[in-house]
Amino acid sequence: MAASASPSPPSSPAAEGIINVFWDDGMLNHDTGKGVFDTGIDPGFLEVLEKHPENADRIKNMVSILKRGPISPYISWHAGIPAQIPQLLSFHTPDYINELVEADKAGGKMVCDGTFLNPGSWDAALLAAGTTLSAMKHVLDGHRKIAYALVRPPGHHAQPTMADGYCFLNNAGLAVQLALNSGCGKVVVIDIDVHYGNGTAEGFYRSNKVLTISLHMNHGSWGPSHPQNGTVDELGEGEGFGYNLNIPLPNGTGDRGYVHAMTELVVPAIQKFEPNMIVLVVGQDSSAFDPNGRQCLTMDGYREMGRIVRSLADRYSGGRLLIVQEGGYHVTYSAYCLHATLEGVLNLPLALLSDPIAYYPEDEAFPVKVIESIKQYQNDVIPFLKGS
Repeated sequence: MAASASPSPPSSPAAEGIINVFWDDGMLNHDTGKGVFDTGIDPGFLEVLEKHPENADRIKNMVSILKRGPISPYISWHAGIPAQIPQLLSFHTPDYINELVEADKAGGKMVCDGTFLNPGSWDAALLAAGTTLSAMKHVLDGHRKIAYALVRPPGHHAQPTMADGYCFLNNAGLAVQLALNSGCGKVVVIDIDVHYGNGTAEGFYRSNKVLTISLHMNHGSWGPSHPQNGTVDELGEGEGFGYNLNIPLPNGTGDRGYVHAMTELVVPAIQKFEPNMIVLVVGQDSSAFDPNGRQCLTMDGYREMGRIVRSLADRYSGGRLLIVQEGGYHVTYSAYCLHATLEGVLNLPLALLSDPIAYYPEDEAFPVKVIESIKQYQNDVIPFLKGS
């Protein structure tokens, strides 16, 4: 059942203190199966096979915490709609889309390692793409300034010509292209998922109209579907040279390290770029307890990054901000970290929800050294950053 439009927002939050969440229950129908982590393999000697990490339970808890948690008065719900095939061609090639359509007709297949198109998956992917486009259109049309596309399957690894890393369609990339087509001169994408947003970067790698910034675990390439390394020297090509900023962070960077990267690298780049629209790509797989990441963020770190992004939106894009959901695979803590991120985006003076499990000790000394070396490199080689 699709999300129903919510009644008028409560009188307490101001009009722009509302986050418009776009969601549809049909996205739960993407069944990724069970096996050894994300492989789908049953070795035959395990009593209990775990669900694929990108499963519906993680998203159910995100929906639930926004509906029933303390942030609920600040949330306005909107129904998602499926994308139409012509809309997908603004980012993806016809041959690739046809490949997915034919795979769905044939009953599905493993598109690449860990990425399974099963019965119901294609419809869910169309819903995720269309729901993200609806959220962006809501902002572009001036209805409200902040929208959040709560979607699955995720999208930021999907490249124009192929799937990757649990992703079929690049939801954020499609939304960015819609913004450009609607008259936004410059768009920035800030991706804080633990993995490199390679698909989004690839889609705009030759454009100086889109600044893609990715803060990610230093994981490198993981095979044919993910040939990019996410290293600092992958800067874009042609007119796009210097407009893809990779920030590969060492394992265990933590809250203070991530905030340092935001203030020392992300904020100055956006100050120089001066975007008309900001897209925040969120994944809670950078958390201290995620099975798919090693970055040790807690709710405090997510909250502060949300606050920083909100201040950038207020300064450069007239407050307009689209948030797009990506990874985050700890079924409970991902929901808590989402709650904290949105608290930060709302710029609330006090935390609404305390952290139930964070305890990880931090030492940001090494991450700070890495960040300073990245800053020096970017300032030396990227034309629009020189002199920062």
